[in-house]
Amino acid sequence: MSLFHALVLGVVEGLTEFLPVSSTGHLILVSGWLGLSGEAVKTFDVVIQTGALAAVVVLYRARLTAMKGPLFRNLAISFVPAAVAGVLLHKAIKAHLFGAGPVVAALAAGGGFMLGLDVWLRKRSPRAPLSLESLTARQAFVIGLAQCLSLWPGTSRAMVTMAAGLLLGLPPVAAAEYSFLLALPTLGAATLFDAVQGGAGWIGQVGPLAVAAGFIGSALTAALAIRGFIRWLTRQGLAPFGWYRLGLAGLVWKNFS
Repeated sequence: MSLFHALVLGVVEGLTEFLPVSSTGHLILVSGWLGLSGEAVKTFDVVIQTGALAAVVVLYRARLTAMKGPLFRNLAISFVPAAVAGVLLHKAIKAHLFGAGPVVAALAAGGGFMLGLDVWLRKRSPRAPLSLESLTARQAFVIGLAQCLSLWPGTSRAMVTMAAGLLLGLPPVAAAEYSFLLALPTLGAATLFDAVQGGAGWIGQVGPLAVAAGFIGSALTAALAIRGFIRWLTRQGLAPFGWYRLGLAGLVWKNFS
């Protein structure tokens, strides 16, 4: 893997990790287009998520340092279902779902879901919105169950956690921020798990400079993506992301088939 390849993958990770379009799906597709494959590349894609997490820590450092018991508890509850499912299904997912076909299917299904969700959100009767601090443990667990769906590459962790929050009554910005915060334990654990499973050896094949380039590209672009996404949510709906997913799925399927 060249430094250029590493930087491209880092930028893709940062731009897509916190948008409802699936960073893993994009990384799989872009890696294929760059001619990159193998376990080392899959592990590299997981490791550079730490750059995106660094962006969340910097941007939300005030909230993190002031985080109170209920929010901390809820994030822990939301984290558990995907953590358990990820450990149990890790090998099967990498063996069978890290390919263009499964990604296309997930992109298309998620795109249709987002279009329907956008229509429903616009038509539903107004009600008092929830805050992050007022989420119950049961509601946090529901978001955690939804996050399990993101283990299928192309689904999007950001999409399913945001959607669950919106359906439970969180306003769009709060649902996005909960998704950002939930990424810290979820993606952090995924990176650690890959390292324990031998990922450090695979990363050694890629090289430290490539990892550094991917990390920096991911961190910088993730910070920009988070700020831009929050501004977008205050003015626009989710439908454009649904159309984007459907368009990308169609484009990839045409080339794949």
